[in-house]
Amino acid sequence: MRPVIYLDHNAITPMRPEAKAAVLAALEVFGNPGSVHAAGRAAREVLDRARTKVAAAIGAQPGEIVFTSGATESAALAIRGVLGAARAGRDELVVTAVEHPCVLAVAEALRAEGQKVTVLPVDRRGLPDLEAARAAVTTRTALLCAMLANNETGVLLPVRELAALARDRGALFFTDAVQAVGKIEVDVRTLGADLLALTGQKFGGPRGAGALWVSGGLRLTPLFGGTQERGRRAGTENLPGLAGLGAAIEAAVERRDEEQRRIGAFRELLEVGLLEACPGAVVNGARAPRLPGTLSITLPGTDAEALLIALDLEGICASAGSACHSGSARPSPVLQAMGLTMAEARATLRLSLGWTSSSADVKQALEAIPRLARQVRAAIPAIG
Repeated sequence: MRPVIYLDHNAITPMRPEAKAAVLAALEVFGNPGSVHAAGRAAREVLDRARTKVAAAIGAQPGEIVFTSGATESAALAIRGVLGAARAGRDELVVTAVEHPCVLAVAEALRAEGQKVTVLPVDRRGLPDLEAARAAVTTRTALLCAMLANNETGVLLPVRELAALARDRGALFFTDAVQAVGKIEVDVRTLGADLLALTGQKFGGPRGAGALWVSGGLRLTPLFGGTQERGRRAGTENLPGLAGLGAAIEAAVERRDEEQRRIGAFRELLEVGLLEACPGAVVNGARAPRLPGTLSITLPGTDAEALLIALDLEGICASAGSACHSGSARPSPVLQAMGLTMAEARATLRLSLGWTSSSADVKQALEAIPRLARQVRAAIPAIG
């Protein structure tokens, strides 16, 4: 098999060696963390170490960390948990138009159940309108949701300002920090959030292991009954996965500054090179602060799905948007919310770099993408 050039780290990132070692070690710990005997205590020690590492990485206390199966569950627990426990008169939810599908799906389900849901628009840069937010967040708002970093464009949202706005109105604030944790500095106290979601697979941890940070003293209605995680999340904890999560987040934070510089330089090379080689190309979110490793680029006249197939045949893995939309013919709602036409959205490629990325990856991508884009563009009339 030919070597793979992996440019889809926002979907999932290869596991770090520290995480693999932690998973393998935890597989030998067979006790249930909820048991009081020696085997259970050994399992509880593994779980406590992982919780401490996750908390330290985001400036939290270990007791504020609720372990989950990943971002989707964390978001559902945050949103439904807050609304379920909200006091009378606090019955409204506000979300931005560029939230991850796991947030928007919960919002739509709640709307179908009769909940009032307001969606905040964004501008061409992918940033929410703060004036619209001030009008939307009222004394009836229970929760405002705004992601820290967009999974498709890498745009960093003004979370601190939005969190302050929510606090002024007496509402709670939840941020999906899945794409940010381990890549840029994230401190829950500085952000001013009340709840924050993260998942291991985005920074070199295993699949199926995530966490929800819940500010101390905040009440949540659990999704279902059970005593685990202090009664906030039912089900026996995934010990190997969570051990890997703790090891991965510790390694990611340790190397974050160096990786941020290196990956940022690679993205800059990729961005400049593609803009030069692909006439008419446009970088989405270019005028907003962005993650160091995410590039969303529209190549007019091409079809991103066809281009992805051509790239895959040459051993290059990329994306046309969120992996959660794979196989969908519908263009990205994020790009449409930013004002792109359907044709522009369908001509957009997402390239995301991570801890395994190299200069050789960038060099091969810069050779292949413009060439294959020209081929796809030439073939489109014939396909039609």
